[in-house]
Amino acid sequence: MTAKTITIDPITRLEGHGKIEIFLNDLGDVEDAFWQVSELRGFERFCLGRPAEEMTRIVPNICGVCPSAHHMAATKALDDLYDVEPTPTAKLIRQLEFNAFYIEDHYIHFFFLAAPDFVVGPDADPAERNILGVIHKVGKEIGARVIEVRKKNRQIIKLVFSKAPHPEGGLPGGVARGITVDERRWIKEIADYSVEFAQFAMGLFKDLVLHNKKNLDLVLSDAYQLKTCYMSLVDENNKVSFYDGTVKVIDPDGKEFVRFDPRDYVEHIGEWVEPWTYIKMNHLKKIGWKGLVEGEGTSLYRVAPLARLNVADGMATPLAQKEYEQMFETLGGRPAHHTLAMHWARLICALQAAEHNQLIASDPLLTSKDIRNMNLRLKRVGVGCVEAPRGTLFHHYETDDRGLLTKVNLIVATQNNAAPISLSVKKAAREFIKGGNIKEGLLNRVEMAFRAYDPCLSCATHALPGQVPLVVNIRDSEGRVIRTLRRS
Repeated sequence: MTAKTITIDPITRLEGHGKIEIFLNDLGDVEDAFWQVSELRGFERFCLGRPAEEMTRIVPNICGVCPSAHHMAATKALDDLYDVEPTPTAKLIRQLEFNAFYIEDHYIHFFFLAAPDFVVGPDADPAERNILGVIHKVGKEIGARVIEVRKKNRQIIKLVFSKAPHPEGGLPGGVARGITVDERRWIKEIADYSVEFAQFAMGLFKDLVLHNKKNLDLVLSDAYQLKTCYMSLVDENNKVSFYDGTVKVIDPDGKEFVRFDPRDYVEHIGEWVEPWTYIKMNHLKKIGWKGLVEGEGTSLYRVAPLARLNVADGMATPLAQKEYEQMFETLGGRPAHHTLAMHWARLICALQAAEHNQLIASDPLLTSKDIRNMNLRLKRVGVGCVEAPRGTLFHHYETDDRGLLTKVNLIVATQNNAAPISLSVKKAAREFIKGGNIKEGLLNRVEMAFRAYDPCLSCATHALPGQVPLVVNIRDSEGRVIRTLRRS
């Protein structure tokens, strides 16, 4: 048998473009495998020279999947840049919007991107392994409920920040509009509905995954376990926090490695470049780059829902806390290294977001008219950090004395996860592809390793040489190629 290369291109059910290359040895076993990102992110460059306050309008357009996360990180970076503390009411309104975004984002991943592998099955016909296949299996009424909960929470985003796809409304020191008494009642109804749906979704996950031995075996299998460090925001009580907090990192054994203010991220996060991908590989700077290795001594860390639950001592709301306890009891304790358990953790985070919005809707301060602190003082450097649905997100801005941007650095969740994703893909490939046995269902199991991270490549990638390879085909009126131009 001769060695060969398997290329999965494009990989499916993700935002952006990427591919997986698997290299087999002479026996048909996996010698190596790589998760490659092949697109450019240019936002850090073309933002230079612009007024800093434009960033909250620019960055939501990086990606249609996580615009609220970038908008919120940018808003917080401007708070820091202008040395201003937002009012208590402004913080509540921001968190209301961010929780609504969490809810609709996590459900689109679970039901549209992840569920087909568990509901329809990893070996099903790819034509059926999608959201339509899921609806066919579980019923149209469940599909309608998914659409409804996302619609309702996007209405909150639109109310608070003008539009759901690419929100605006966060300002240095506050927000652009307040909440009326009538809107409070409406928000409370949506929050109650979201909690009810979150409990329903959790029950569905347990029925389809935990109570299905084949699916549970996949979650618990060695193919999807990866022993890394973990990073996440935590609040003052060491509980899961989406909007604010300190950054905490634990090692693969669960011991605290470091805890730092987001402003100090450059002291702790290193960025490594490999020649086979456009995405940078992040690692813990104090350990140094050790390569794509797991276990004791690794400098790789993971972010995203499972990381949040591994890092924190618990959830910030009661119903989510009960699910947190059951998850770790099932997985054998904390930290859990089961990559596919990210789907479970994602649903627990959506539940906390819904519960938190119930609390916000009942807070007397929500309808206060004190929505912005105007005591602005430009200090030329600002860092904003939020726990985006896909993990810890940093925005770092520097300006001249006129407030024009001279430096922009974005470290997004998928970049934080890039090295572990590649290692996860390799580990799954080695488990499922042996002796030259290459079946579509087995390749899909390899894809499941990256899909659990819910990677978003639109905002994650850089071009290493400064320009991307380009091929332009010039065709005549009948579609024939008459000339090809290449830039490499």
